[in-house]
Amino acid sequence: MAVLSVSRRTTRRRTVARSVRILGVASASAALALGAAGNALACNINEFSAEAKCDGDKGVITVTDVDPAGIPATVTVYLENNGADVKKVGEQVVKGSRKGTTITFAENWKPNAEYRIHVKATPYVDEDIKPNLVTPATACKKEEEPPASTPPATPTPSASPSNPAEDTDTPAPAPSESESSTPAGNAPAPAAGESNLAETGADSNTGIIAGIAAALVVVGGGAVFFGMRRRGAKSDS
Repeated sequence: MAVLSVSRRTTRRRTVARSVRILGVASASAALALGAAGNALACNINEFSAEAKCDGDKGVITVTDVDPAGIPATVTVYLENNGADVKKVGEQVVKGSRKGTTITFAENWKPNAEYRIHVKATPYVDEDIKPNLVTPATACKKEEEPPASTPPATPTPSASPSNPAEDTDTPAPAPSESESSTPAGNAPAPAAGESNLAETGADSNTGIIAGIAAALVVVGGGAVFFGMRRRGAKSDS
C-alpha cells in the first residue's frame, strides 16, 4: 500500500509539471503572437504618402497617414535643391486612421521641384518618405502671355462718291430781295457820300474854291477896317 501511494504521488507531480510546462509554452507562444501583432499595428513609414496638388491657382502639398493605431506623428516638409535642404516649408502633427488622415501644407511650388518629407513617431518611425516628392511639370497658375503686337491695318481707299445727276425738272431757287434789287449785269450802286462827290466834282475843285473863299474873307475884312477909320476921322473933325 505504501508503495502504491508513493507511485501515485510521483505520477501526480509529473502530471502537474507537464501541465505547467504546457502552460508556459502556450503563454510564450501567445506573447510572441501578441508582440508580432503589436509590431504589425504599430506606426510604419509605409503608411505615409505625399502628393503635390493645386488648390485653385495656388499649390499645396498633402501628406496622408493611414496608420490604424492612430499614433501621433510629426511630419516636416523641406524644399530640396541638389540633395540639400533649401528651406523648411512647414511642420504638422498628424494622427492616422484606417480610412486615412490628410494634412495640407500651403506651398506655391514650381514645376519639377523636389521636396523631402520626414516623419517622426517615437519610438516607431524616424525617417523620410521614399522617394522624395517631385511636383508636376505644369504649374497651377499659367503665366499670362503678353498679347502679340499686330501692325496697324492699312486703310483701303474708298471709292469717291459719284456726283448725283442734276435734276433739270427742279426749279431754281428764287432770288432774295438784295439780289433782286440789283439789275443783272450792272455793278452795285456806290454809297451815298461817294455818289454826291462824283456828281459835283468836289474831289477835283475843292482847293480852288477854298482859295477864293479865303481871298474874299480878306477883302471883306479890309473893307470893314477902312470903313471904321473913316468914321472915326469924321467924328474927330
